[in-house]
Amino acid sequence: MIQIELQPEVEAELASQAQAHGMDIQAYVESLLNQALGVKNASGWRQPTTAEAAVFFETMVAKSEKIPQLPDEAFRRESFYQDHD
Repeated sequence: MIQIELQPEVEAELASQAQAHGMDIQAYVESLLNQALGVKNASGWRQPTTAEAAVFFETMVAKSEKIPQLPDEAFRRESFYQDHD
């Protein structure tokens, strides 16, 4: 087990962010460290790094010209549920 002392303002910010994510501070800090280290979470997936996410989105943008344009009607509720009552 590792214990560290944080400056009060850093601890307060972590507590605020943990609360915003619905987590206690210990679980939130652990998730941040796991993410920074590229450790997989309980479901076997790891959070992509900022660089990996940027490459993913740049690739999406580069290939977006190949996505067909759909009419507005394709996004109406009726079109999603046309086979249901």
